[in-house]
Amino acid sequence: MKRNKKLFFIKFCLFLIFIFILFSNYSFSATPKLVKTLTDAFEDIEDWILKLATPAAAVAVGVGLFMKKFSFGDEEKMRTAKKVIRGSLFAYGFVLAINLVLSAIESLIA
Repeated sequence: MKRNKKLFFIKFCLFLIFIFILFSNYSFSATPKLVKTLTDAFEDIEDWILKLATPAAAVAVGVGLFMKKFSFGDEEKMRTAKKVIRGSLFAYGFVLAINLVLSAIESLIA
């Protein structure tokens, strides 16, 4: 039984190698349709995320500034406001850096 499985595996691997060698010289398109579609999709996603993140970051920073302004000397509220401001700025920085991530993914796909 094990011998049959090994024999089948060897034949299957040889068949796949033969198929890859046979069709390795053919190029069907200079820019494949799937890669172009994925590239366009990544660009649309990036634009969409930036359009949503910019007002959200502005609102978060504004809320943090108002929290700090109206804390009236309460140290806990001031710390919370600083965390909100710092967190929103870091998150917006990561959203702006998404272009680097998407270009890395795009270079792996293309």
